[in-house]
Amino acid sequence: MDKKNNDIIDTDLIEDIDDEEMLELVEQAREAAFAREAYQKKHGKPKRQFPKWAFWLISLALAFNIVALLPQTLSIPAIEFLITSTELSKQDDIKEYKKSVTVIETGDSKGTGFLFSNDGLMLTNSHVIEGNDTVTVGVPEHGLFTGKVVEDYPEIDLAVVKIDIGEATPYLELAKNPEYEQDELIYFIGNPLKFSGIANKGNLIEEVRLKDWDQPVVTIDAPVYRGNSGSPIINKDGKVTGVIFATIDEEEIGKVGLFVPIDYFHDIYR
Repeated sequence: MDKKNNDIIDTDLIEDIDDEEMLELVEQAREAAFAREAYQKKHGKPKRQFPKWAFWLISLALAFNIVALLPQTLSIPAIEFLITSTELSKQDDIKEYKKSVTVIETGDSKGTGFLFSNDGLMLTNSHVIEGNDTVTVGVPEHGLFTGKVVEDYPEIDLAVVKIDIGEATPYLELAKNPEYEQDELIYFIGNPLKFSGIANKGNLIEEVRLKDWDQPVVTIDAPVYRGNSGSPIINKDGKVTGVIFATIDEEEIGKVGLFVPIDYFHDIYR
């Protein structure tokens, strides 16, 4: 699977959210819930149930007073990925993977990284570190560290950051010569929007060639948002097969995620 694609990629992974449309959707969900409640009181259970996602949306809005924040941070799919993350995070394997995924901050920007050795080496995107020599790194159960950028490979949008954590830490194993099969289930963990440690899943679509890249990258059908840059793509064997770096609009599918195959890192890192 290898497809030429000359569309402009979005390396900031920004989800386009229309403020007025979002508020309208929230209000529609709220009104529909009240209408359903009134209908049930008068006629009993309706034949067609109200969508479950709307109840989740309303519950979140009422419980956390989040309606005012929705235009800035969330869309309906974003609510769905939070629900998915909650379910996935109950799995023992996902719980372990999350221990290795870090938050990387530079100024006002935030991205994702992940440990790939037990001595504090982590992988992220080159555009996440933004040419900085040092970054702030948050490690689950360990706190904040100053990370030193030890390698930067802008040609494949990857970078290596080192922290002196002072003890052995959990890390994710990098796959060797992985194969990418269409519709293959994958997991990824990152820090999208204003959240951290969000686990999600998706499926591989195909390889594509970008006009500014010498080698193909891989597209995924998955909820990828701003802040997922640097998120590890994890296969069913628990190994990292790639690193998310952007999104792109496909004519037939819509917005999809893009990741750098991990072999490109093996080829250049010594």
